[in-house]
Amino acid sequence: MKIHWLGLIIMAVLCIAMDIYICRRLSRNGYRWTMRFNALLAVLSAVLVIAMGVMPLSDASTPNSTFVTCQYMLYTFFAILAPKALGMMIYGIGRWLHRRWAALCAFVVAALVFGVMWWGAVVTPGTLEVREVELEFDRLPAAFDGYRIVQWSDAHLGTYDGRTAIVEKQINAINALNADMICFTGDLVSRETNEALPYRELLGKLHARDGVFSVLGNHDYDNYVTWEDQQEKLADRKALCDLQTGIGWRLLNDDYAVVKRGDEQIVVIGTENYGDYPGEKRGNLARAYSGLHDGNFKIQLQHNPYAWRANTLSNSNIDLMLAGHTHAFQLMLTLGNWRLSPARLRYREWGGAYNEGGRWLYVNIGTGMVGPPMRIGATPEITVITLKRKQKTSSSN
Repeated sequence: MKIHWLGLIIMAVLCIAMDIYICRRLSRNGYRWTMRFNALLAVLSAVLVIAMGVMPLSDASTPNSTFVTCQYMLYTFFAILAPKALGMMIYGIGRWLHRRWAALCAFVVAALVFGVMWWGAVVTPGTLEVREVELEFDRLPAAFDGYRIVQWSDAHLGTYDGRTAIVEKQINAINALNADMICFTGDLVSRETNEALPYRELLGKLHARDGVFSVLGNHDYDNYVTWEDQQEKLADRKALCDLQTGIGWRLLNDDYAVVKRGDEQIVVIGTENYGDYPGEKRGNLARAYSGLHDGNFKIQLQHNPYAWRANTLSNSNIDLMLAGHTHAFQLMLTLGNWRLSPARLRYREWGGAYNEGGRWLYVNIGTGMVGPPMRIGATPEITVITLKRKQKTSSSN
């Protein structure tokens, strides 16, 4: 993460212009204390802009606490800017329509936006939704009918800066589900391996009958900081892989595992991140598993749902792919079973279950945060996927 001075200067100029206008209107209408409060917020915004501009953020040597602090500072800046900007827009529309309610409505809108933004930053990240999903398959072996998979994704452990309470809550919730298999679909960290070290013991407590399987996400490849040399970068990535295998997880970097129940089996294939950026197409299905069209029931773990249409559907008969990555853009509106997120503008499959010719994709919206430290409506998710064997209907003559 690097804050560019040009962007900060542009934002600062816009904020100053807006604050001058607001203060003049408030003063003209006799709201002196409100004007002083707005001026105080304007000074705070300026301090945040200057502080973010001088912080060293891109180097691997930068402490994670500094990076997290800057994320909250940036979010605070926008949590001041956005409500005022929307309030001004409402006020301007009201003035144009010659409505007396313009000032009151502008204040109410600004207050609501401010409250929602901080609820999403303070409250929602500590909550957890366990989503129960049943998926039916024609090719599922009878011995695996009712097989329970718990999917966890996008932990971004650096978000919590060593504070373990939220992660411990997630680990305990996963273990309480008594799964046959646990699958972690990438982005254990945001920048580098040391973010995960305070949680090593907690992560090692995850348990399921057939084990814990994982793959790497785009943030697990150490691409979001500047390293002294390539060897240092590769060493840090190896350290993250060693951490996962050292606590008993089965890390599938273009590899597979066979899970058996009596004489029947399913295959779990893990591919490295295959994303929608040119440099992120690492995963190789053929290298991970040579029998991509054989008769085995197959589950693929892949961080980015982009790979499902770009690679998996056309190059295999994989029955189920589990992915993460989107976070639902950490912004989602839910009304009953209907969910809306700006993530759909970028990803065709961004959250939940998708079916294509009897083959399934499930996209978990994750538990952690990257970028703005908030999840507005996008409650951290743990998914329980129950595999069901589709019943064949008999026809009578």
